[in-house]
Amino acid sequence: MIVEMTGIHKSFSGNPVLKDVSFTLEKGEIHALMGENGAGKSTLMKILTGIYERDSGTVKIKGREVHYKHPKEAEANGLAVIHQELNILPELTVAENLFVGKERTYGKTGWIKSKEMNRLAEEKLAELGLKVKGTERAGNLSVGKQQLIEIAKALMTNADIIIMDEPTAALTDREIDTLFATVRELQKKGVTFVYISHRMEEIFSLCQRITVLRDGEYVGTKVIAETSFDEIVKMMVGRALGNRFPEHTLTPGDVKLEIKHLTRAGEFENVSLSVRAGEILGISGLMGAGRSELVETIFGYRKADSGEVWIDGKQAAIKGPDQAIAQGIGFVSEDRKSKGLIVDFSIRDNISLTNLSRISTSSWISSEKERSLYEELAKKLHVKASGPSQQAKSLSGGNQQKIVIAKWLGIEPKILILDEPTRGVDVGAKKEIYTIMNELAKQGVAIIMVSSELPEVIGLSTRVAVMFEGKLMHILERDELSEETIMHYATGGDKHVRQ
Repeated sequence: MIVEMTGIHKSFSGNPVLKDVSFTLEKGEIHALMGENGAGKSTLMKILTGIYERDSGTVKIKGREVHYKHPKEAEANGLAVIHQELNILPELTVAENLFVGKERTYGKTGWIKSKEMNRLAEEKLAELGLKVKGTERAGNLSVGKQQLIEIAKALMTNADIIIMDEPTAALTDREIDTLFATVRELQKKGVTFVYISHRMEEIFSLCQRITVLRDGEYVGTKVIAETSFDEIVKMMVGRALGNRFPEHTLTPGDVKLEIKHLTRAGEFENVSLSVRAGEILGISGLMGAGRSELVETIFGYRKADSGEVWIDGKQAAIKGPDQAIAQGIGFVSEDRKSKGLIVDFSIRDNISLTNLSRISTSSWISSEKERSLYEELAKKLHVKASGPSQQAKSLSGGNQQKIVIAKWLGIEPKILILDEPTRGVDVGAKKEIYTIMNELAKQGVAIIMVSSELPEVIGLSTRVAVMFEGKLMHILERDELSEETIMHYATGGDKHVRQ
């Protein structure tokens, strides 16, 4: 065994997060670590890499007991981590992000070898299918491209143990295939991987063994070839979940939102589509297709160069998110960390920010109404938290995502835009979100969903708009949906538009 963790205990503020957990890694394997949000997966890996100190238990690496006090110490001993939450420094360039703390310099002078760093950064990212200049400001890139930078940073450490925490959450199928090819090549060279993901298809395609945690406790370890989706789900949630997606019985009504010839130079061009009350319109496409840019423009995050937005048959002037909200539009961003949450605020405050009119009387916030709203939404979305005062940044990634969704459910939107709504969310929580989306649509809410997960797009959508390089290629009806058909248009096939 290259890693042996035994009897690991960890508590935060008296709240036990890990209880007598054991975990082993065999050299050269890709080992999946699964569990619901808050099960303790990330905490266990943070103990392994010196980010957190364990309360008790032992950690052995290559047969020697270790007690790393800092991530740099772990990295120096061959451990690298790709964290679930992006750690990009937005004001630095792509190359500077890749080499931060490991800059190439000219001997004693200390002058940085910028050209060499830019070249190496471009070469490493090209291996992952990303063509970008090393001099590009990292903050200008999409979340998906930033994720590839994080992955490249870990792969450049020459580590022999790499921990990947939801590495594909922001990637499309093409980028995932390239990443998996890289991982398999490194595995052949003896590199060992811990792979944390909520995407069952990825786990069963890539990994050899799987360990499941539930509520901070070890449930069991299985050989992938000897188990099934249903068995793993039952280990994770303690029960069978039944069908993955809700039964599709939606009956769309009148058009609620229509965009006409919407254009934003360099991002998308001449896009026209509509979404009706009681339907879920999926938007699919590869990275760079303009999906997020389009929905952010509808919501007023970005300004359109030309085109029109119509709501309930009337042209709408949306110059900012406040005007979109006033017209009944809610928006769940793909980037919860910078656009979805104020992470230093409490759960209560994050929910309250979009619901001030609902919880206020004569400009005064009612503490009773505020708590009632929190309890209603936290219960509806099964948020795991100590209470409304808990800081958002202390929640697991999936529970943070639930808070982002909760704050928009509170405004009771008539149009709801969801950009990657289940990113970093476990299989049980995904089904809860799917059920809520389906219920909202049945109540007449018009839903637009951007997703990189094709099974999710196909399983939930009434229709799917497919984009390629900023253009709307095709709008598929439900009976036309398949992964092959969506990918055909997402890669530029049949370059025409049917609306």
